[in-house]
Amino acid sequence: MTDLLNLVMLICAAVGSMAFGILAAYGILRVGFAMLGPQRRPAPAKAQRAVVSEP
Repeated sequence: MTDLLNLVMLICAAVGSMAFGILAAYGILRVGFAMLGPQRRPAPAKAQRAVVSEP
């Protein structure tokens, strides 16, 4: 029974470590591509005349 419990714990630890590694790699790549991507700059707003209709 102890051997079966140890096997289950070992499998859970292996799966958990793989999942953590995959999520960490995803986060690192996501941040890296966000830093390499084009920077968003606000476009200059052009002044427009307001059309006022007089009654």
